[in-house]
Amino acid sequence: MKLKKQVTVCGAAIFCVAVFSLYLMLDRVQHDPTRHQSGGNFPRSQISVLQNRIEQLEQLLEENHEIISHIKDSVLELTAHAEGQPALPYHTPNGSWVLPPESRPSFLSVSPQDCQFALGGKGQSPDLQMLAVYSLLPFDNQDGGVWKQGFDITYEPTEWDSEPLQVFVVPHSHNDPGWIKTFDKYYYDQTQHILNSMVLKMQEDPRRRFIWSEISFFSKWWDNISAQKRAAVRRLVGNGQLEMVTGGWVMPDEANSHYFAMIDQLIEGHQWLEKNIGVTPRSGWAVDPFGHSSTMPYLLKRSNLTGMLIQRVHYAIKKHFAATQNLEFMWRQTWDPDSSTDIFCHMMPFYSYDVPHTCGPDPKICCQFDFKRLPGGRINCPWKVPPRAITDANVAERAQLLLDQYRKKSKLYRSRVLLVPLGDDFRYDKPQEWDAQFLNYQRIFDFLNSRPNLHVQAQFGTLSDYFDALYKKAGIVPGMKPPGFPVLSGDFFSYADREDHYWTGYYTSRPFYKSLDRVLEAHLRGAEILYSLALAHARRAGTDSRYPLSDYALLSNARRNLGLFQHHDAITGTAKEAVVVDYGVRLLHSLMNLKRVIINAAHYLVLGDNDAYHYDPAAPFLSTDDTRLNQDSLPERTVIKLDTSRRFVVVFNPLEQERLSVVPILVNSPHVRVLSEEGQPLPAQLSAYWGSATDLVPDVYQVSVLARLPALGLRVLQLHKTFDSHATLKSSVRLYLHGRDLPVRKHEAFPVHVFPATTDDFCLENQHLQACFSGLSGLLQSIRRAGEEREQRVSSEFLIYGTRASKDKSGAYLFLPDGEAKPYAPKDAPVVRVTEGPFFSEVASYYQHVQTVVRLYNVAAPRCLPAGVEGLSLDVSCLVDIRDHVNKELALRFSTDIESEDIFFTDLNGFQIQPRRYLRKLPLQANFYPMPAMAYIQDTQSRLTLHTAQALGVSSLGSGQLEVILDRRLMQDDNRGLGQGLKDNKRTCNRFRLLLERRSTANKVQDSRPISFPSLLSHITSMHLNAEVLVMPVAQEKLAPPALRSFLPLSTTLPCEFHILNLRTLQAEQDDSLPSVEAALILHRKGFDCSLEAKNLGFNCTTSQGKLALGSLFQGLELSSLQPTSLTLMYPLGTAPNSTTVRLDPMEIATFRIRLG
Repeated sequence: MKLKKQVTVCGAAIFCVAVFSLYLMLDRVQHDPTRHQSGGNFPRSQISVLQNRIEQLEQLLEENHEIISHIKDSVLELTAHAEGQPALPYHTPNGSWVLPPESRPSFLSVSPQDCQFALGGKGQSPDLQMLAVYSLLPFDNQDGGVWKQGFDITYEPTEWDSEPLQVFVVPHSHNDPGWIKTFDKYYYDQTQHILNSMVLKMQEDPRRRFIWSEISFFSKWWDNISAQKRAAVRRLVGNGQLEMVTGGWVMPDEANSHYFAMIDQLIEGHQWLEKNIGVTPRSGWAVDPFGHSSTMPYLLKRSNLTGMLIQRVHYAIKKHFAATQNLEFMWRQTWDPDSSTDIFCHMMPFYSYDVPHTCGPDPKICCQFDFKRLPGGRINCPWKVPPRAITDANVAERAQLLLDQYRKKSKLYRSRVLLVPLGDDFRYDKPQEWDAQFLNYQRIFDFLNSRPNLHVQAQFGTLSDYFDALYKKAGIVPGMKPPGFPVLSGDFFSYADREDHYWTGYYTSRPFYKSLDRVLEAHLRGAEILYSLALAHARRAGTDSRYPLSDYALLSNARRNLGLFQHHDAITGTAKEAVVVDYGVRLLHSLMNLKRVIINAAHYLVLGDNDAYHYDPAAPFLSTDDTRLNQDSLPERTVIKLDTSRRFVVVFNPLEQERLSVVPILVNSPHVRVLSEEGQPLPAQLSAYWGSATDLVPDVYQVSVLARLPALGLRVLQLHKTFDSHATLKSSVRLYLHGRDLPVRKHEAFPVHVFPATTDDFCLENQHLQACFSGLSGLLQSIRRAGEEREQRVSSEFLIYGTRASKDKSGAYLFLPDGEAKPYAPKDAPVVRVTEGPFFSEVASYYQHVQTVVRLYNVAAPRCLPAGVEGLSLDVSCLVDIRDHVNKELALRFSTDIESEDIFFTDLNGFQIQPRRYLRKLPLQANFYPMPAMAYIQDTQSRLTLHTAQALGVSSLGSGQLEVILDRRLMQDDNRGLGQGLKDNKRTCNRFRLLLERRSTANKVQDSRPISFPSLLSHITSMHLNAEVLVMPVAQEKLAPPALRSFLPLSTTLPCEFHILNLRTLQAEQDDSLPSVEAALILHRKGFDCSLEAKNLGFNCTTSQGKLALGSLFQGLELSSLQPTSLTLMYPLGTAPNSTTVRLDPMEIATFRIRLG
């Protein structure tokens, strides 16, 4: 009672303060005499007066916001200390469950200033906006002569008289860390020989140059070479002959990769380079990813790189940029108000990065200068004219022929400096090839350079040699904008290399592994953070000698396996079947290791007495939440065996926000009670566990507990076997068999009502949503938000795409459908199972090739009080199995009344949103885009967002539609080098959240800008979906475990637009398998849109204009040092600040080198 009084009084106080301050504001605005005088005797327009009024109001709102924040903090403090026993849900006469309101208020306190960012409009618009470029181009694919996809290039021989042409020929070897062969096989067969020859051959002539990008291969080689060879490599790097470009673990795919993993593999590579060779990369090199994301230039810029190169861009865009000399530009982020994200980018102009397509526009001529193809070798020129070795007799004629190509290529660019790559996949693996290329080219260079009348200076160079020469000619320092070059914003999806061959199939190919990738990523982030916290606490307590520091090697290995999988033939699903298995084994191995790291850290952190800590590798203190039999199996959740003694579980919340979640636990008895660590009974829902549509799994029950989980923390729960379980409420089940004669296994613990047939639609609801379903199909039909009259049509259906009858068919890379999708028509009607309970209700529809479950959580309470994000969206999962399909792709489409016309929005790498336009002038497959995290459609009233837990291809092919490709089974190769179709499909679970939001202040002008942001609720929904709670049972069944207590690592609530991307313990100087005392704290401040109404966000949320006090963030740990650095820790940014409060601009990611202790 006392608590209720306190809360009521505080609530009333807040209300009064708010009303009174608003009254004061208005009063001040009307009566403030000083505000009238400032205008003097000059008549001023109404508008400027209004503007002043608005500014005053904003300032006052700001002050008000601060007062409210203070009051909020004190209320939260009061209520946090008095969390009593949660009340139980009750059943209303109309048959729905209601949760009594919680005693804790939920705040949404977003400062008006923090809403300004999404409105944008501060910066100048770029010269090239990719969305506008796409609208402008005809995409007519005209024959351009020798340069088939371009045009004839002409020049005057005197053009270079005043300023000679400076040519840099850049030898390179593109090494895929897995594609046709596995990573190891490539290393043993080819890569080690390439690098060994490189050390030898580069030392023969100081004029030779070479670039390398994949550190995964380089580090493996480094581990296997002598100290002498290592010293030679350091010399070559030091004198500028060998350049490490980009320096990531791999050259990542840019479509399906998530920004956590992109950054992680970049840090892994950069840290390796710094530690072993002492070098920091300056230029980016991405010749093979299938389309390019604007996230990459941002990450490279924040890592202090000053230039970058890209290659696989739609041929029509290359032609357009070549014709307008826009192939080199400053690439700027769409949200950037000034130019702080600008990075210089070079786009290669022709079809490929091989030698025939890099010296100039005519591949027939360029091929004659690939001296690996000299007659008698294994490969030749498809254009039927072979190369000729350069001799004194032919050098004049050969040099003249090559110079003509160089000059033509140079006409496509603005500067008199020319880049000519010289290489291909796995090139330079034999000393003979080094000799053939380097000796013949050197003869040509010597000839050209000795003829002043030719006005050309040609040499071998690295990528940075080229950029440096260009910057020097422009008279600027690296990183600045060269005068006269354009600014571009946007991205380069989707990619077509010829005709209508769009590379949009790989956005979905092998979805099982795209999903496993994200599971591993979430575990890696969770393990990094818990390990860093456990280690800091152990050091502080002086017990770190007993802590398994060897877990660091497991973390390091997992970083590298996750990094390896970001490679552009791995996460893309475009490698040979045996290579896919190799990746899968690596991912699973690391997943199991990370579960161990999490368990060991959690064990240490939940002990009431750290001195009682004892690490026993043979008998882990906690069991894992689930297990996977094989690399291609779906997880099987752990079942906890109950008997008379208490069982404990530790629940880990990997989010930096406290969350109220329904925590699912599997037990072997229906007679179960769940208690908090203090012994208070917790409300729980008991449900059957189904093995199939109509079969209960015997002796397995799901108990779903509503629990409040601390941010990044561990909560201890107890399970009791008891026959008095009034707090455990049973769910009821209705089964609709639709005329199918199927045996139903029932259970006395659960009411199961079987209906042979029904056609009536039905609805499920909680306090926020009502979702209605078709009685016949069990599929979603509509959603109505609480308090709204009109329901929103959101109907879902499954569709099938076929592939073409002609010679070109869909494969791992390409999507070449045979027209529009046809409805999925299984032979049997589905079995539909409806479960209803106090904490969640769900509809499961079982079709032949897909089982879909739509779940509605009931975790939020009425009267705008407390918190539960999960109740504000629908949880959708699809278990897909198309192993008996032939050349078919399964899609899920949502159709709504939203008047989105031809505009939709997809994310790039889970980092930013890119508006898209459905273009009728392009074929259907060209309108698909990658969706690593979310896609949405909107009109001025509503926004519907599809959140995803795995990368898949998405599109909106009609107004109000959103569709996603779930899986593809294709029987043939699509002629891009793989030599296989996609026939190794797995049973795959795709997970989504469907969020319908009301837009309050939208307007057409605002919506036409090439920039958009999710709401705060949308961001947090995405985080919930991607960072699931981990439920770890204490392994000891019989013994009473030592006293356990929940672990709350944060002493304050983080502003809700801040995301702790990682807390990554750095490796020790001398031994890279051991941790150092420093960690990298990587923060991301998300950009968000305030125009989506959020009466109840479902969580306590305050923003703080980007300020965050790190000094007091971690409970019980001191921040003993704080150094802002570049993204990958290579460069300190300024001196270490005196204050431990940091400030980030919206969208920015910042890295800090910290010590906790």
